[in-house]
Amino acid sequence: MDYYSSQISKLIEALSRLPGIGPKSAQRLAFHIINMPKEQVEELADTMKSARNNVRYCKTCFTLTDGDECPICRSSDRDKKTIMVVETTRDLAAYEKTGKYNGVYHVLHGAISPMLGIGPGDIRLKELMERLREDVDEVIIATNSSLEGETTAMYISKLIKPTGIKVSRIASGVPVGGDLECIDEVTLLRALEGRTII
Repeated sequence: MDYYSSQISKLIEALSRLPGIGPKSAQRLAFHIINMPKEQVEELADTMKSARNNVRYCKTCFTLTDGDECPICRSSDRDKKTIMVVETTRDLAAYEKTGKYNGVYHVLHGAISPMLGIGPGDIRLKELMERLREDVDEVIIATNSSLEGETTAMYISKLIKPTGIKVSRIASGVPVGGDLECIDEVTLLRALEGRTII
């Protein structure tokens, strides 16, 4: 038996498909949206449509942006000779919040996971190797401390070492199995400052 009209049920169902949104959260969001002023709902819908239609990958680092290049890659103040490799744009944002890293990034959009059928060709490793043809001094591998993240870090290290470019890994302080986006800035900063050569 449906408790709500079909429109409300459809909205709750659509919201519950979002990551981290369970049935109760979806219901709470749905009622909030329904009670919002109509102009705010239209602005929210237009913003979501615009973001979906206009956001794309940065041509250099592959983070999400609405231009050809992201603001970090465009900045003349950033150290282009140091590249931090992260799994997702959320991980990049986590490091940017520390305010202490002045290099650039490379977003893999995943990690090697044989169990899930994700191999080196399924993430942005080829593009990373192309970037290393430029003048690069160091690659900092900042993948998550999970089995997949460690596997990816070791694979990248083996690819880069023959080039003579310094390869380092973020230090411990990031818990095993932890996602970078959920870790506080102090822990991330300690992990960055305590990185080691691999």
